Amino acid sequence: MGRVSSPPAPPAVSLRGIHKSFNDVPALVDLDVVAPDGRITVLLGPNGAGKTTAIRVVTGAMEPDAGTVRTLGLDPDADGEEVRHACGVVSAKPALYDRLTGLDNLRYAAELHGVDKRIIDERIRAAAGRFGIEHALHSQVGGYSTGMKTRLALARSVLHDPRLLLFDEPTSGLDPESAQAVLQLIRDMTTDGHTVVMCTHHLVEAEGLADHVVVLDAGTDLVSGRPDDLIKGFWPDDSVEIAVEGNPTLDDLTVLPGVIRIERSKRGTRVILERPDVTPDVVEALVRAGHRIRMVNPHDPTLEELYFAVRRSARDLGETATQEVMS
Repeated sequence: MGRVSSPPAPPAVSLRGIHKSFNDVPALVDLDVVAPDGRITVLLGPNGAGKTTAIRVVTGAMEPDAGTVRTLGLDPDADGEEVRHACGVVSAKPALYDRLTGLDNLRYAAELHGVDKRIIDERIRAAAGRFGIEHALHSQVGGYSTGMKTRLALARSVLHDPRLLLFDEPTSGLDPESAQAVLQLIRDMTTDGHTVVMCTHHLVEAEGLADHVVVLDAGTDLVSGRPDDLIKGFWPDDSVEIAVEGNPTLDDLTVLPGVIRIERSKRGTRVILERPDVTPDVVEALVRAGHRIRMVNPHDPTLEELYFAVRRSARDLGETATQEVMS
């Protein structure tokens, strides 16, 4: 008798049909966001896309005008205290007490979250060590660098051992090295069971970090899913860009098994393939034909390419709809 597979875990966050306006100006419009449990979900979008408002809806800090919110299976409107205890939040500009030491900031936060006083010091040491700020705990926060303040805010967010971590532009204002360190710390958090939802408009940050992405624009979701699946949807075929001396037209390649078609590119010829392992056959055929090859560049679409492809597609659909209405 075969093993019965376990049902998939319910999502950590589920926003369905969310609408939110400020003074009759729409901020969220029929927004759907699902964040899988135990994974990193990245909300991608330009400034003003609705990312921060969506995070506030998740925590219950802001109530939507319409739609359904479930955070760790709870309704933030009815179970606000439980939801807030289960969440750790780091905003783009975290509010810290500059005149207090890092230690006092963490102790105050721990007491505010109801951490048992018998283990507060232990939690503080663990969080400070995790984010590399233990050496600065006795200094006033006003003297911290921007990177140190971000690390302190991250340490503060995990003191009460929340299941869900919500980070809004966590690398804002950081130098490249500090930003990379913070992103690695965020990645490490999912190894011990945390779920992370992170907002960013920096595409490079999301590359390699996101298990699940949601592209937002004008308060609504354009696409969502695993990056590899989304990329495959926009680029279903494999391709390789090839340049040979003289840059001739390589029409003869279409007779090779596994070659779907060829297209001219800025630097040479793009060969569309049924599968990537056809590339060596293409190169061999060119060499046999006497071509001197200058470049072989397999196309491996990035999250940045996906993002702009999604936005172009949405813009084209919008223009088409406008033309149909006007016609």
